[in-house]
Amino acid sequence: MSCISEQNNLGDLLKYEVSSLYSRDQITVAKGQNIKLGAVVAKKTEDGLIRVLNPAGTDGTQTAIGVIVSDVNAIENTKAVIITCVAILADHAVVWPANITEEQKAEAIKQLEGRGIIIRKGV
Repeated sequence: MSCISEQNNLGDLLKYEVSSLYSRDQITVAKGQNIKLGAVVAKKTEDGLIRVLNPAGTDGTQTAIGVIVSDVNAIENTKAVIITCVAILADHAVVWPANITEEQKAEAIKQLEGRGIIIRKGV
């Protein structure tokens, strides 16, 4: 018997949002970024482009501003959509940077909660 494993989709990640017109924003992902659906993202202060959260950063990328709603492999600066406020996300579908510590993750969760994005276990 073979087992088929699917990637997460938006329904696995997003469990509630007020309205997609309110909870989501179109953004531009920086060239060279390969971001997976559910990844926590940040905005670099210098250019305003979206990148994967970098908890050790000092250029704005250390502050979580949302979660991306689709896979994006930005060969050039690429338009995409992120959840930026008033939503509930499933914790198992949120993608964190590989080297993030529990303390850094807790800080990023607090930053997202400040925007009304709640990460719930078991939803």
